[in-house]
Amino acid sequence: MHVSIKTGLAMMLAASLAACGNPPASQSATDAPDTSAAEATRFTVIYGNTEIGALEITPTDTGYGVEFEYRNNGRGPTISESVTLDAAGLPTSWTIDGASTFGNPIDESFEFEDDQASWSDATGSDAALIDGEAFYVPQDGSPYWLAIAARALMDSEDGSLNAIPGGALQLNEIEQLSVSDGSHERTVTSYALTGTSLEPTYILMHDRAFFGLVTPGFAILETGFEAEDERLRGIAAAYGAARLENIQARTAHDYGAPVRIRNVRVFDPASQALGVPVSVVIEGDRIAAIDALDVPTRSGEVEIDGAGGSLLPGMFEMHGHMGEADALLNIAAGVTSVRDMGNNNEVLSALIERIEGGELAGPRVFRSGFIEGQSPFSANNGILVASQEEAVAAVDTYADTGDYIQIKIYNSMNPDWVPAMIERAHERGLRVAGHVPAFTNADTMIAAGYDEMTHINQVMLGWVLEEGEDTRELLRLTALRRLPALDLQSEPVQNTINAMAARGVAIDPTLAIHEALLLSRNGELTPGAVDYIDHMPVEEQRSARSAWADIANAEDDANYRGAFDQILATISMMRDAGIFLVPGTDLGGSFAYHRELELYQRTGMTAPEILAWASQGMAAYLGVDDELGTIAPGMLADFYLVPGDPTRDLSEIKTISMVASDGVIYFPTEIYPEFGIQPFTEVPNVTAAQ
Repeated sequence: MHVSIKTGLAMMLAASLAACGNPPASQSATDAPDTSAAEATRFTVIYGNTEIGALEITPTDTGYGVEFEYRNNGRGPTISESVTLDAAGLPTSWTIDGASTFGNPIDESFEFEDDQASWSDATGSDAALIDGEAFYVPQDGSPYWLAIAARALMDSEDGSLNAIPGGALQLNEIEQLSVSDGSHERTVTSYALTGTSLEPTYILMHDRAFFGLVTPGFAILETGFEAEDERLRGIAAAYGAARLENIQARTAHDYGAPVRIRNVRVFDPASQALGVPVSVVIEGDRIAAIDALDVPTRSGEVEIDGAGGSLLPGMFEMHGHMGEADALLNIAAGVTSVRDMGNNNEVLSALIERIEGGELAGPRVFRSGFIEGQSPFSANNGILVASQEEAVAAVDTYADTGDYIQIKIYNSMNPDWVPAMIERAHERGLRVAGHVPAFTNADTMIAAGYDEMTHINQVMLGWVLEEGEDTRELLRLTALRRLPALDLQSEPVQNTINAMAARGVAIDPTLAIHEALLLSRNGELTPGAVDYIDHMPVEEQRSARSAWADIANAEDDANYRGAFDQILATISMMRDAGIFLVPGTDLGGSFAYHRELELYQRTGMTAPEILAWASQGMAAYLGVDDELGTIAPGMLADFYLVPGDPTRDLSEIKTISMVASDGVIYFPTEIYPEFGIQPFTEVPNVTAAQ
């Protein structure tokens, strides 16, 4: 499925970037905004060094008209909007129409008059009496709202504004940069825009004119300056790294002494049970001892009070696309190892180097070499190939580095090239996982030698698609509404399951992302976020109450809900057949990973079984169970502490009070406020070495 431009640029900006805002009490729609700064009218969307769309601006007497569209990996949003501003550059009206990345219709509007703000978005309709200046942040607007907000924030007294529907926006200048279109140079200023999302958004302004938006993975730049893409993305990565290095310096506790975690019950994956209260001692990055409670704390040891909580081995997120913020949030969630399933190879290498060097907090990363065929629908990641020779050479490229455990094959790959790729991968000691390329089916890939299937929809589509239907587009998701009519006892279904079992082919189902796709509805809280959403920034809360797919009528609603039931039933059948299941989210891990594990209870797995499977089970699957997956002397100190008993109630893993990663101690309660998240627990009592 792969959502690295996750659920669309609008959601990605909200989730991996930042901000939110509102309108003022004295706004008047009759006053014209200040649009005097020279500003381009066309901007190019660039992802993976490939131009994938455009942002077009049309200034009006009172505001702007905006058209925004991109296509990456066969999908993307289409947005038209019209915004009216007052003399202070604050919105008095805003209308947004179009469709989100996965097809959910957009029909959003905002009005401000006589101190009264009213708005309607995917979550529903609301209104508020506004006291003072504020800025409305659209839920599904184009990225140009960032420029409008930046100008309003420049004009505010302290670079901040209250935000609708909640929170506040802050604009902070970073530095001046020189950019060139090849003929002329220009000076732009970079800013960090923060507010009601998890992270800062880095935008570039030329005086008061919008120049672009940059992240480590993609950019939106004034047309003509596309050649600056790679350099500016590198600068954005440096900004993010500096921020996270600062957080690391304040929240990573390397005490320089042995650490005794007193009064904890250790979870044993072999027995799938908690033991009696003990103390666990860390020296360096290893577990040095597990002592009875009557063993006193020794001179020179730091003591952390476990207060009778449960200590569990660190978990493995097996379907990540790792970014810097994901890395830290996964650590806070007890996820100390991640299998990356495809990325910008250079960006990921730099991130791993920073993690291993202790500059950034993050899980250890097991890498997959992403290989995609060139087509109009390509995912612009990893290595793109145009022939079988190039595809096989890409396998060698990954194998030659020694950094990869497997290759991952994607949607636009020519199925005829896959057998040769698999043969070479196995010769070079690499496993093979992937999507089912377009115009073939899972049975063919299983027969070709896949070691693991990626995403349950990729397997099940082969049972419901007609010959010639193209899964490089949204059909690979929307066709799931055909699943309720499928007989799971039918010969095609059973043949696939039997073939997987016979050949030892594993499945990485990514249940959490399928739940979000199939069960999210406009105005309803998605089931996967119920336990934690009130702790999240307002933009995360809005996203959790928005549909992904286009649920046009009651029949669609029933079919999508029925499709998820069929998915759960299929996973249960696969498990019963002995097919190895692999837990991963494709959603960044962290809170979504907790939900991923929770969903497996609906396939027949128990909480203790899931806890063992997500730790020692995945360590064994990856061949690292000699050092990871178990809390025992000599093992790496990767584990997490929860106050409750997750063997009785798996949801307890959502309230983690301490994490050890390579022996470094983290308290999530210190980390979460850095992302606008309200903590879930208190920090354990720590006694310094005596």
